[in-house]
Amino acid sequence: MTERLLQYIWQFQHYNRSELQIEQGENLQIICAGMLNVNQGPDFLGGKVKIGDTLWVGNVELHLRTSDWFRHLHQNDENYKNIILHVVWKNDAPPGSRFLPGIPLLELQTRVPALLLQRYEDWMNNPSFVPCEKHITAVKELVWQKWKERLVIERLQRKSVFIIDRYEQSNRHWEETFWWIIARNFGIRVNADAFEEMARSIPVKVLTKHKYQANQLEAILFGQAGLLDRRFKGTYPRMLQKEYRYLRQMHRFPKIFVSLKFMRMRPSAFPSIRLAQLASLIGQSTHLFSKVKESVSLGEVKALLHVTANDYWHYYYRFDEPTALCKKNLGDDMVNNILLNTIIPVLFAYGSLNSEQVYIDRVLGWMEEIESEKNRITKGWVTCGVANRHAFDSQSLLELKTQYCDYKRCLECSVGNALLGRG
Repeated sequence: MTERLLQYIWQFQHYNRSELQIEQGENLQIICAGMLNVNQGPDFLGGKVKIGDTLWVGNVELHLRTSDWFRHLHQNDENYKNIILHVVWKNDAPPGSRFLPGIPLLELQTRVPALLLQRYEDWMNNPSFVPCEKHITAVKELVWQKWKERLVIERLQRKSVFIIDRYEQSNRHWEETFWWIIARNFGIRVNADAFEEMARSIPVKVLTKHKYQANQLEAILFGQAGLLDRRFKGTYPRMLQKEYRYLRQMHRFPKIFVSLKFMRMRPSAFPSIRLAQLASLIGQSTHLFSKVKESVSLGEVKALLHVTANDYWHYYYRFDEPTALCKKNLGDDMVNNILLNTIIPVLFAYGSLNSEQVYIDRVLGWMEEIESEKNRITKGWVTCGVANRHAFDSQSLLELKTQYCDYKRCLECSVGNALLGRG
């Protein structure tokens, strides 16, 4: 037994409530268990109980043992002056003693279903994909639907913290913020930090000034990313190098030190290809965040993102290393990745910060139109019998696995609650 499990049992009243009596011998009726307190003070606030013929309203404190009251020094704490009921797993007060004078005491040890306790213990010791996977198919679809909705919101709120931090750093400039974050996304996980640092060194107003000159855009991006710092054989990279030296002086770009990684990556995801595609995206879209914000349909946003690197890159993955012809289009998987990791979170953060629900509703709707993600985690959920129909599902399942199941937060999970409640 843990204090968190005891709180869960009390919060959801998962114990035998018939013929309740406090340890002092009087009849007890629980009218309201109270609200779980996540701050300092008693475990539950605003409880309501009837002891004998008297109605009591106040706070409820929970402990594994009666003696924990003194071990935690509650007798000297003003926060515990309005306790109407002390709930314990085991009463270890000596028989007949008045261990806590004036505070009614309820012991739960003999009233909690053994199946609930055994199931919880099994979950805590289960090394499988998720603790409850043997029972998960018993959860009703309505429970899953509501829980997935909450998980998606939690995921977007968590990502919003990062986005709003960047928004503050950009002097509250949404176009600048969006530029930093979409550049970070193009770097994918392995080069994300380097791409963001590159983007931070290039103001949006500079990109706008050169947007109609594809070579200049590439020169700026490749130069600030450190990919033009060597001798080249080819005409094109030498030309970019020359352009960059001139533009660096003109705009006084800060010297940054980034190290882009190519190892163990598919050539189509090389940072050189991603930078070329990013340059193409900038060249086709002035005020990119504004265009995204004005887009009502998902199709409009996808049309913005379906870009192709310039012709040079059809024959190269890296400078001076020619390959067979292959057009470097931004594929559907990468487009969906950008939608889920940049566009939807940024619009959600924008809508939340400005109290504009229309953007929140819009992106939640878009998530149901995007193909579900297929990866180790989502495949694990499908194996367990959980639906993964679209990105709304897959994003919720990623959040559930990484933020709840991996930490065995079963008592805070609607699925866990449903299954333990059946016990």
